[in-house]
Amino acid sequence: MVVLLLLLQAACMFSVVVGLWVICSHFLTADIPAAISHPVKLRVLHCLLQLLMTWGMIFEKLRICSMPKFVRFMHDLVPLKEDPDVVVTDLRYGTIPVKLYQPKVSSSTPRLGIVFYHGGGIVMGSLRTHHAICCHLSKKSDSVVLAVGYRKLPKYKFPVALRDCVAATTHFLKSLNMYGVDPDQVVVCGDSVGGGMATVICQRFLGSPDLPKIRAQILIYASLQVLDFQLPSYQQNKNVPMASRDFAFYCVCTLLDIKPSWKSTIMKGAHLPAEFWEKYRKWLGAENIPERFKKRAYRPMPSEPLNESAYLETSLALDSVNSPLIAEDEVVAQLPETFIVSCEYDIFRDDSLLYKKRLEDLGVPVTWHHMEDGFHGVLSTLDMGYLHFPCSTRILDAIVQFLKGL
Repeated sequence: MVVLLLLLQAACMFSVVVGLWVICSHFLTADIPAAISHPVKLRVLHCLLQLLMTWGMIFEKLRICSMPKFVRFMHDLVPLKEDPDVVVTDLRYGTIPVKLYQPKVSSSTPRLGIVFYHGGGIVMGSLRTHHAICCHLSKKSDSVVLAVGYRKLPKYKFPVALRDCVAATTHFLKSLNMYGVDPDQVVVCGDSVGGGMATVICQRFLGSPDLPKIRAQILIYASLQVLDFQLPSYQQNKNVPMASRDFAFYCVCTLLDIKPSWKSTIMKGAHLPAEFWEKYRKWLGAENIPERFKKRAYRPMPSEPLNESAYLETSLALDSVNSPLIAEDEVVAQLPETFIVSCEYDIFRDDSLLYKKRLEDLGVPVTWHHMEDGFHGVLSTLDMGYLHFPCSTRILDAIVQFLKGL
């Protein structure tokens, strides 16, 4: 008993030390932009995430479980709030878990259908973390929402998550009649890496005449390329919560099995040949980003000479599956009407701006909403009580308005 009490005391002391270290390292030093409407809330959110990741790294070092698995486990402990107006059903398409959201009130006509892919860098996030978003979408837009629970890192690397999303979407599109969904009114939607997944699905399903055609795509602060980490938003917001440039790089390296030691080379752009940068400058170049987004702490970084070894290691990043922003014109020109949300204080802001320009240049209708006080992941605060940000409600309302106009 004495030994157990000593161990318990030591564990409590260690927990206190870890908590104090996280507070000193992150809560007091976080890069909170002045335009954020509730800076203290963002500090708290950032600190909580860093605390979870720190404990995850400790457990990973102790070989108890991986950091991503621990963070997802803790996220999923939060109880889900039920909405009396929405019926939520847990299903499985083969081995893929999905959640189906349907308005409780019956409809005399087929409803709009939404396939939702959640964000989190394929490291965090789950069906549970995005439950409130899907519930609100279903209720406010009177739609049937299918959320896909794809497999994640570190156990499942590229292209497992995409295969899961393709398989689940295909199954849903073949079962629309069962769910009372109009086959001419199916939308794909996602936030962060889920937004990238949505546009990859759109691009891939263009050549599927046996499936209903996707009516629109909704991209919420989407990650659309893993090639250039020196775009203005990547420099300006590299340390802004809730997605730092270092964390994004960690996700990419884990997903594509790239050694983290190549970080310096990749950040300098030396992992890709000069002819690549020349070929894709018309799509990736910072000159395609409006000047007003380059006024804050941006310095153009010329690419350095090619490192052949780094190029061989990172070649998967050139696949349009991982960087849908560089898909060919004949593909992008066929994409459906698009709704884009970008946030000023988000490293992925410029992915959205560049893709918006590509779509518009090729004649694809685009509705764009830019959140001047937004940051990456803000939509997930929709149902967080004290930690709710008004910006999340504005994003949801804009999406609902777009959906009702289809």
